[in-house]
Amino acid sequence: MGQKLIQPAPAKINLALHVTRRRDDGYHELESLIVFADLSDELEAHAADRDSLVLSGPFGDALGAGPDNLVLRAVAAFRARWPQLSPPGLALHLAKNLPVAAGIGGGSADAAAALRLMAALAPEPVPVAGLVDLAAGIGADVPACLLSRPLVARGIGEILSPLPEFPPLYLVLVNPGIAVATADIFRRLRSHDNYPLPALPTPLTRPAQLGLWLAETRNDLEPPAIKLVPEIGRLIDELADSPGCMLARMSGSGATVFGLFGSAGPAHEAASEIRRLHPDYWVGTAPLLAAA
Repeated sequence: MGQKLIQPAPAKINLALHVTRRRDDGYHELESLIVFADLSDELEAHAADRDSLVLSGPFGDALGAGPDNLVLRAVAAFRARWPQLSPPGLALHLAKNLPVAAGIGGGSADAAAALRLMAALAPEPVPVAGLVDLAAGIGADVPACLLSRPLVARGIGEILSPLPEFPPLYLVLVNPGIAVATADIFRRLRSHDNYPLPALPTPLTRPAQLGLWLAETRNDLEPPAIKLVPEIGRLIDELADSPGCMLARMSGSGATVFGLFGSAGPAHEAASEIRRLHPDYWVGTAPLLAAA
C-alpha cells in the first residue's frame, strides 16, 4: 500500500427504536429505523511494520489508543479471521470528530470503518456475510455501521434490512456534553416487551410519508434517559419548536438529540439558534446519506 487509504465513519441516528423483548441471556431485542448523517469521524491508514493507532480531533482525548480501542479490536479480529487476506501492519490515524458515549454509534462506526479498510486492502474479495458476522462480534451497532445506509435493524442489531429508497432529509444533531452509559439507561427501562415498529410505507420516497410513520413510533430509551439527564428533554423541546422541524427525538441511548428537517435552510437556521442558546454544546447539521 503505497498511498494512504481513508474511510469515513458516519454518525448513526436511530430515528425510531423499539425495545421488543429481554432475552434470557440479558440482552434486549430491538427494532430500529437507522440512518446515517454526512458527519463523520475519519480513519486513515498507511503501511507500517506493525499496527498502531494515533487519535486526534476535538474528541480524541476522550479515548485511549490501546488494544481495547474498537478500531484496533476490529483490525485484530479481521486478522484472526482472515490472516491470508490481511495486509502487513497499519499505521492508523483516527480523527475523532463526533462526541463519544453519545448514542450516535461513534465507536461502532470507527470499528466498521476499520473493517472496511481491511476489506479494501485484501488481495481478494472478503465474504460479505462473514464480514457482517465478524462485525456483530465486535459490537451490536457495528453491522449497521458497516453498511452506513438507511436500514431497519432487528434482533440485537445483527438482522439488517437495507431500504431500497429513502427521502432526502437534513438532520440537526445536538449533544450537551454529558456522556450516557447504555447500561444505565437499560437498567432504568420500565417496560422490556413493547410492540414492534409499524410496517414502513412502500415506496418510501417523500418526507411527509416518513413524518406520518415516525409519529406512530418512539425511542423506548428516551424516557429513562430524560430522567437521568433532564437536559435531553429540554433539547428535544427546543428543537421541536424550530420552524420546519418534522421530529425531535433522542438517538440511541443518548445524550444526542436530533431534529429532522425536509430542507437545508430550516436545518441550518435551527442549528444556529441552538448554538446561540448553548454555545458550549456540540451541534452539527448535515444531509442524510442516501439509500444507494
